[in-house]
Amino acid sequence: MPHWSNAAGRAIRCVWKTARAAALVAGVALVAACGSKAPVRQIELTECRLPKLATAAQCGTVEVPEDRARPAGRTLAIAVVVLPAATLSPQPDPLIMLPGGPGQSSDALAPLAGALGGVRRNRDIVLIDPRGTGKSAPLRCPALAPRDPFDELAEEQTIAIAAQRCVAELRAGGDADPAQYTTSAAVADIDAVRSALGYERINLWGGSYGTRVAQEYLRRYPQHVRSVVLDGAAPPAMRISFDPWLSGDAALDQIIAACAASPDCRQAYPDLDATLARIRADLAPARTITVADPRNGAARAFKPSFDTVIGALQGLVYAPETASLIPALLARAAAGDYAPLTAAAMLLNDDVAKTVNLALHFAVTCAEDAPRIDAAETNRMLARLRAPELVRRNLAACDGWPRPPVPADFYAPVVSDKPVLILSGGLDPVTPPAAGEEVGRTLSHSRHIVAAGYGHIVSPNACAPRLIEKFVAEAGFTTLPQSCIDYLSTSARPPLFASLLEAR
Repeated sequence: MPHWSNAAGRAIRCVWKTARAAALVAGVALVAACGSKAPVRQIELTECRLPKLATAAQCGTVEVPEDRARPAGRTLAIAVVVLPAATLSPQPDPLIMLPGGPGQSSDALAPLAGALGGVRRNRDIVLIDPRGTGKSAPLRCPALAPRDPFDELAEEQTIAIAAQRCVAELRAGGDADPAQYTTSAAVADIDAVRSALGYERINLWGGSYGTRVAQEYLRRYPQHVRSVVLDGAAPPAMRISFDPWLSGDAALDQIIAACAASPDCRQAYPDLDATLARIRADLAPARTITVADPRNGAARAFKPSFDTVIGALQGLVYAPETASLIPALLARAAAGDYAPLTAAAMLLNDDVAKTVNLALHFAVTCAEDAPRIDAAETNRMLARLRAPELVRRNLAACDGWPRPPVPADFYAPVVSDKPVLILSGGLDPVTPPAAGEEVGRTLSHSRHIVAAGYGHIVSPNACAPRLIEKFVAEAGFTTLPQSCIDYLSTSARPPLFASLLEAR
């Protein structure tokens, strides 16, 4: 027999005695009957599995009104996943993780949740599919159904036309009201989930757009917040569908400058600006090119434009590892071989189709961002961009989508003294460190850590999970591992590939 402490022995004997009285709601820990801190659930949880997560989880749904102004109307089942703490006496406040996009489901966070084993040792981790995504009454319209990624690449006008058709299809269907799929509605859903799971206070982790959701929850429900982690912080005033285009172009400028500063890269690719100019000239006549489909080798013909190239590059700059391929990909394209760049663009299109509900993406961004973009500002910004038509099409996608009112203070900075850890990738092209600095100015008990050599979303990388574990455990900063902070702060951009795909 192993040796047990008195407390552990009492808990185990209690579980043994109550095991036969399993008439409790599934998912409620049996130790709750013996006076532990386990929350009292108001919903039933059953065992389930998540993609890319090795351990079993507990899944359930929380019913909420689609329109809270009409509580007797249509309801939505918000899908919830609980990863139970690995202890008989868990801390009462879980870590609730909020995905990005907008449009991502909780499946996108499963690998990171698995990496946060240190958090899960003592508290539950909770994942929520935001309304309109995943298993939470997903918005569905044929116009935005996933398609072959090559077809998406070959038809550049599709996204704006498809988005406009989608909102018409949703309205014609008469079920979902696209005006009810906003950040404010999602925040109210989170609090409904918190209450249904029996938690009084919670810790929040938000990534990218999830940081907007986390800040808005902190604004509306501060009494229920213990601590917050914001990774890739988006200030409330950021226009997600507009502002990142400028920072994305700036990130591409940084790649070009980094190549010029690297002897190997500079020797292999002496002038990337000139390379881009050659590609623009080569594609200006809208000629048809043929490439081998990277999935099966079949010849595929299409008419790429310079916008196609820039769109692919802006997707690659999200992560330094893929950004390091850009000089080689551009060199091959300038030499007439567009197959490698096409393969990279297809990979990005396929990833978006699998991980983002585009209907929800437009429901949120068209409601919250588009109303704040005027024609004069758009024209000024477009004049500074390499591929302005990409932005025009993105903005045109909002034509016809509802623009419900937002709370009067929705775009104002959040003011709070709750502990907030802000993580920024130094190479992040979407929510750069300056955005994290802006968010932190009105959060009096915050700390901003910049991972200099990393891109968008720092949390899964290197020692960052341990940093989050220590922060959440204390709800403060005194025990953060300095060695980890030093490593992240002094990390550097990965070397740019100087020979990949080069002809020999």
